Amino acid sequence: MSVRAGGALRVEGVSVDLAGRRIIEEVALSAHGNVVGLVGPNGSGKSTLLRTIYRMLRPAEGTVLVEDRDVWSMSAKEAARITAAVVQDSPVDLELTVVDCVTTGRLPHGSLLGSGRAEDGRVVELAMRRAGVEDFADRDMSTLSGGERQRVQLARALAQEPRLLVLDEPTNHLDIRHQLQLLALVRSLDVTTLVTLHDLNLAASYCDEIVVLEHGRVVASGLPGEVFTPQLLQRVFGVRADTLVNPLTGRLQLVYADS
Repeated sequence: MSVRAGGALRVEGVSVDLAGRRIIEEVALSAHGNVVGLVGPNGSGKSTLLRTIYRMLRPAEGTVLVEDRDVWSMSAKEAARITAAVVQDSPVDLELTVVDCVTTGRLPHGSLLGSGRAEDGRVVELAMRRAGVEDFADRDMSTLSGGERQRVQLARALAQEPRLLVLDEPTNHLDIRHQLQLLALVRSLDVTTLVTLHDLNLAASYCDEIVVLEHGRVVASGLPGEVFTPQLLQRVFGVRADTLVNPLTGRLQLVYADS
């Protein structure tokens, strides 16, 4: 498998209404070949915005473009060939084995389970190895922990060979070692990635750029060191914090005060 070189994402003036209430208001962001972290307090609209990007929720206004093409003008199958999503509590067929679940990532490319195409087998095998799930390829999904299932879902997404990878809280259910391994893997991929993270330190360490949502609007964007200022952290997240350089990694780290 070669995860293809990352495509450009442009979100232009996207607004989303749910139950007659505006949840997202004229959001604009872009990403190209890098890892962009989408952060914000609970209820700020992060997951809702992602749903418009991977075609689960049509925006009321605005456009989502991947490689200059409107994702909402494509068929679902065509869109799945260029965008792969790993979402929170995504449904899985618990009767499938791990390898069969990952193989479903080949469906947008016209491959059926059991088709036996050599290329599909190669892609699936490498996707499982990169996500660290090859050792339990033959286990049923029902026997896995939540964290193991999350890694299988990432392997499935990689098997799609996407141009854009969308991750909604991918570190949920993972212990700290697997959190760091997963985000290091994401950074190693040659694919544009948009990821939501609750843990601001993970976002600061592993994302090239940060976009901050508050009440459905973008209130800051830029490099982590530019965005994560004490003033913004207090205003948006309600915490006293500052930044320093982690002596072990050389990356940005946030430090918090009790009050």
